[in-house]
Amino acid sequence: MRVLAESTSGIHLDLGWVDYLMVVVYFAVVIGIGFVARRQVRTSMDFFLSGRRMPAWITGLAFVAANLGATEIIGMAANGAQIGMSTLHYYLIGAVPAMVFLGLVMMPFYYGSKVRSVPEFMLRRFGKAPHAVNSIAFAVSNVLIAGINLYAMAIVIEAMLGWSLWVAILVSAGFVLVYITLGGLSSAIYNEVLQFFVILAGLIPLTIVGLHRVGGWGGLQDSFAKTDPLHLSAWKGTGIGDVTNPIGTNWLTIVLGLGFVLSFGYWTTNFTEVQRAFSAKNMSAARRTPLIAAFPKLFIPFIVVIPGLIAAAVLGNQLSGADNSGLTYNDAIPKLMQMYLPTGVLGVAVTGLLASFMAGMAANVSSFNTVFTYDIWQRYIKPKMPDLHYLKVGRWVTVVGVLVGIGTAFIASRATNIMTYMQTLFSFFNAPLFGVFIIGLLWKRMTTQAALWSYIAGIVAPTIVWIAYLNDDSLFGSATAETMYGAIISFVTVLVVAAIITPLTRPKDVSELKGLVYGVGSIDMRAGAVASDTAWYRSPALLGTVALVLCVVLYLPFL
Repeated sequence: MRVLAESTSGIHLDLGWVDYLMVVVYFAVVIGIGFVARRQVRTSMDFFLSGRRMPAWITGLAFVAANLGATEIIGMAANGAQIGMSTLHYYLIGAVPAMVFLGLVMMPFYYGSKVRSVPEFMLRRFGKAPHAVNSIAFAVSNVLIAGINLYAMAIVIEAMLGWSLWVAILVSAGFVLVYITLGGLSSAIYNEVLQFFVILAGLIPLTIVGLHRVGGWGGLQDSFAKTDPLHLSAWKGTGIGDVTNPIGTNWLTIVLGLGFVLSFGYWTTNFTEVQRAFSAKNMSAARRTPLIAAFPKLFIPFIVVIPGLIAAAVLGNQLSGADNSGLTYNDAIPKLMQMYLPTGVLGVAVTGLLASFMAGMAANVSSFNTVFTYDIWQRYIKPKMPDLHYLKVGRWVTVVGVLVGIGTAFIASRATNIMTYMQTLFSFFNAPLFGVFIIGLLWKRMTTQAALWSYIAGIVAPTIVWIAYLNDDSLFGSATAETMYGAIISFVTVLVVAAIITPLTRPKDVSELKGLVYGVGSIDMRAGAVASDTAWYRSPALLGTVALVLCVVLYLPFL
């Protein structure tokens, strides 16, 4: 028997019993992992940071899987359909270099200082006021981003079962809530490793079948040669004064806005990602976590962006809403699944999509409960309580985080391209934080007051830019370009305000900055290392260098 599920977007996934069986088995395994992980949770450190006992290969796969949420699958496919191979910038210049920087430069400071979260590093370096603002800002941004993943997951359930959007959102949230509440970060990490392989199993067949239906890569090239030749190029049309590329901005803005500020801001200061490295068993494993993750990250565009290109070639104006089809760019992946995948294969693809959204939301929730419990509750509301108290609070905060995520999912549902919406949030929250952190790491003179006011100004500045763009969309070439300009303006604002306030205020004593500022005190790079960590193929410098070389090589076919 085959069941036809309808959705308001016009996407109908015709699933058979085999497809449903795959989905049911997957969810049963996810919940089972939660129960197994619960046995390892005895302290708050077990719940929030897996007791810092995870090996590098697990944290590395979890690191990349945590990012394989709605923004990666639905959002990047939407970008592939809307702006084409320019989406490669989000990976090759907008992710991997920053991941290498995190592993080689930032992780020694984070892991060596023994902080439990990124906001706690802000506390150690600058004091309570910047820490409080950072903790609150992170909590707000995280529940907004959790809503994006939850909304994307609901799109698939809505299409699969014909449920209304709000019912699909509630069911999606329920599964994530159960396994995070049970096993904490360990449950999230183990499931993220499983989800990584399930996601690959779902997207690879979709890419292969889609390419076959359009006549292979040559057929795809022929399709865009007639309509939009720039769709298959990453750098053409990005000259200063000669901007004709789909992003709507020049190469300098791409390099500075995306490749530097947005990218480094996200990958080096976003605790949602960095938390996986914090759970590693020693310094060597922590440094290698983002470097191991960089390698699959390099090749993910070929199973995410290419399906978006296929959708654009096949569906044309339907995705832009020009023909009143009810579709948006966000529907590129689900629509291809409906069009091309048979029973059995469709079940794998649906399971892969659900896995990706659960991974993304679980990452948001697990980092939210850590920051709220350690950086807000323990620090400012209920200090010096027994450890069991914080473990219980963490579980209740997980419930709160999911409930708030349900509300923010409806905010995400109003965005036509959730990737652009996500990048806007990054320009608000991550760009200014990176500015404060990088200055604070390099300049020991930077003060608490400078960090506080430059951080606040760095949040306000891109918000004003975004509001201005909403009122007059001719200010920038596209919404995507606006996020890059907003990030640059945010970063520059932090630099200027910090430079003005620092000389007027009193810095911390140098003795308080050991291990927190470059050149002040030494960091034990081999903390907790074992003999096997010294093997040449595990060298962070080697892994980072190879990843950067591959970035250049993979750009070459799409110049």
